[in-house]
Amino acid sequence: MNGGLRRSVVTGIGVIAPGGGSREEFWQRITGGKPAIRRITAFDPEPFRSQIAAECDFDPSAYGLTPREVRRLDRFVLMALACAEEAFADSGLTSADPERMGVSLGTAVGSTIRLEEEYVVASNGGRDWVVDPTHVTPFLYQALVPSSAATELAVRFHAQGPAAVISTGCTSGIDAIAHAHTLIQDGEADVVIAGASDAPISPITVACFDAIRATSPRNTDPEQASRPFDADRQGFVLGEGAAVLIVEELQHALARGARVYCEITGFGARANAFHMTGLRADGFELGEAIMEAMDRARLAPEDLGYISAHGSGTKQNDRHETAAYKHALGEAARRVPISSIKSVIGHSLGAIGSIEMAACALAIQRGVVPPTANLTTPDPECDLDYTPVTAREVTVDHALSTGSGFGGFQSAMVFSRLEAA
Repeated sequence: MNGGLRRSVVTGIGVIAPGGGSREEFWQRITGGKPAIRRITAFDPEPFRSQIAAECDFDPSAYGLTPREVRRLDRFVLMALACAEEAFADSGLTSADPERMGVSLGTAVGSTIRLEEEYVVASNGGRDWVVDPTHVTPFLYQALVPSSAATELAVRFHAQGPAAVISTGCTSGIDAIAHAHTLIQDGEADVVIAGASDAPISPITVACFDAIRATSPRNTDPEQASRPFDADRQGFVLGEGAAVLIVEELQHALARGARVYCEITGFGARANAFHMTGLRADGFELGEAIMEAMDRARLAPEDLGYISAHGSGTKQNDRHETAAYKHALGEAARRVPISSIKSVIGHSLGAIGSIEMAACALAIQRGVVPPTANLTTPDPECDLDYTPVTAREVTVDHALSTGSGFGGFQSAMVFSRLEAA
């Protein structure tokens, strides 16, 4: 169905998310609809407007990562490595031509935690204008450049093909998988380690979102704070996490008898060229990205079985996204189940797109649509089927996921059951 191009499929999935340190724990958490959101424990959040987040209980040593790696690498790289190990084991891939294996990793904010920690040390807690570099880690340069994450994955798995870090804000996770898909189609690789990771829960990040009042101040009731499409929502909840998919050329996968979760059948992207943090109310650019993805997948709107919404829980985004679905899908937008897993695991910035694509792959495999938790009083302007509170058993042959990021980035991707494609 891809016009004679090489086809790419997903053969392995690894996930670390709030409330779940593995693929199966993640799936149980999002289908159970129980939010993993709490008062921030990584630092004292008392000075901030929003004091809550969806944190991962991530112990690197539990994933076989060494003390040397923990000292050398930022948290977002460590989570990416742990996810990649799970994804490789899940894929059953025991060997591949190193020159035919690539890396495509997304991140929005890279080594934010390490950079902030080291600045605090070097500046004597912010008191010294001229910093003393003798007090910082010798691995500080690796924290400065986000590309170090792709390097670490390539070294770990002996991938000598194309390697890149994709950083397009909150669409990074979708866009990184799209880049992997393109590498497969163009014959540049047969296997790509693809996904995204972000660990942004730090004072500087919380302060940034406080400044624009984008995050929820519902500090006394954390589990109820992430409320996409609900009339009582007050902003998004910051999260962290990672997901890595093994994206493989179809014939390469079939030749080794691999289990295939789904096929990547369509992708579309647009920039709104409108505002750094603002969105047009009509959802035009996101709608156009959706239509491009659907066209490349050769699907009619009626073919969709599930939409994983961006669903950040801000009024601006949720209404913009609802308009985009109506623009792109017409009346079919009212019949397809839609949900936002950010209601459970928060918004992990660049990582969330790959985590949501993992959810789409599992929804296709298992015939279950995860719910939108906390959706008890729907916003009248968000009048589509946003799957409130309870998961739903649905046959999903084709799943669409959408992403919308600061800077005007708009992305959409379609996963399809291989037999349906």
